[in-house]
Amino acid sequence: MKTIIKKKQAFSADDNLILLCDKKSNLSAFTLSKDELNYIQKEQKEDKEIITINQYNRLIFVVNPKADKNVNKHLEDVRLLGDKLQGILKDEDSVIIIDVKGNQTEVLAIAEGMALANYTFTTHKTDPKPNKLTTLYLCNKASENDTEELQNIVDAVYLTRDLINEPFSHMTAKNLADAAVISGRKNGVNTTVFNKKKIETLKMGGLLAVNKGSIDEPTFTIMEYKPKNATNQQPIILIGKGIVYDTGGLSLKPTANSMDLMKTDMGGSGVVIGAMQAIAANKLDKYVIALIPATDNRPSGNAYAPGDVITMHDGTTVEVLNTDAEGRLVLADALSFAKKYKPELVIDLATLTGAASAAIGHYGIVSMHDGSEKEHSELKKAGATTHERLAEMPFWSDYDELIKSEVADIKNLGGPSGGAITAGKFLAHFADYPWIHLDIAGPTFIKAKYGYRGKGATGMGVRLLYQFIKNRA
Repeated sequence: MKTIIKKKQAFSADDNLILLCDKKSNLSAFTLSKDELNYIQKEQKEDKEIITINQYNRLIFVVNPKADKNVNKHLEDVRLLGDKLQGILKDEDSVIIIDVKGNQTEVLAIAEGMALANYTFTTHKTDPKPNKLTTLYLCNKASENDTEELQNIVDAVYLTRDLINEPFSHMTAKNLADAAVISGRKNGVNTTVFNKKKIETLKMGGLLAVNKGSIDEPTFTIMEYKPKNATNQQPIILIGKGIVYDTGGLSLKPTANSMDLMKTDMGGSGVVIGAMQAIAANKLDKYVIALIPATDNRPSGNAYAPGDVITMHDGTTVEVLNTDAEGRLVLADALSFAKKYKPELVIDLATLTGAASAAIGHYGIVSMHDGSEKEHSELKKAGATTHERLAEMPFWSDYDELIKSEVADIKNLGGPSGGAITAGKFLAHFADYPWIHLDIAGPTFIKAKYGYRGKGATGMGVRLLYQFIKNRA
């Protein structure tokens, strides 16, 4: 179900209202009784952020966000107020958010929190019951462009959540590629999908090895957004891990608390597709390409095995010590393939390691890079703005020793310590350009509600990438 965000200049006596105020705001225009005004004044003195007036035919919420010197924290707090308001209003059809105090940034933040919180995944319900709240009207000075931009961002997050929430029975590598094609067609993104024969021609040994145990063919998807007014000749490349289901291969995972959620192992690709949609829909003036290597990882009789040596797209030989360290193999081929574009910057996203999730939980994204200080600083700034924060791991040369192999150039497992970092070091071997690695294993899918990110797929990473590209535009 889509949540519609649109402008509205007038309201009636029957409309549900959210009044963005401070203690000095004049509320005389909103048909409030003397008793109601006195109640509001009393609650404001106690610094209540949400004051509810039930007029039976409608609900009025007087919202007084608390001030905070940290602008980014304040905006996140306002989004979370939107999450609370959505929880109260989810059975109403619509609400009008009115800017009484003259702060359009807060109005957009409340709408963003409400819209993101309003997402439901009911595709496979025989009796779907999505939230009734379908429309958020904004009565403020924000431009139509601001409103449209927010709508496109929310739609992109919804798309990413839908892709990640979809079970493997409905999300094979081909289904994932088809979703990229459909999104691209709608938003002016040129999308090309390589089949297995083409992937074999390109000698993508990592992707082909992981796919050996599957009955479904792999795909390699290229989404290219190049507007006529692009300010960069060399593209920014986004790479998303597309393991649509991960059993661990012959290094089989235990089912409980592990394999049961492995439909989410294509989270990186879901985020990249959503980010490309947001970037293109809002017509940012940057040349951006997405690369999505996709397959499932299964333990058939022909599956690749621990101890195997495989040859990657760039000719590197890799000793496979664990077939459950498969994401880095498919990403490595994509990182090598990216060299042909002479990229300005490459960012890869992947639900890569349990070590990343164990390190920081679901509260942020583990990041690392090999000398791209300026770009990482810009990405970190975008993360602070969107509250999709980065936790940077050390990337010392000492870790390079842990992926050296005695029988091949490198191995796909670094050992029991620093697992997220050694996975990053493996990827760094294939990148000879400015590069940032984002391990999104922690926040991609969560079992308990996390504010406006909800429960299940969060879509975290879409808003981060969009804001980063926008800041560079």
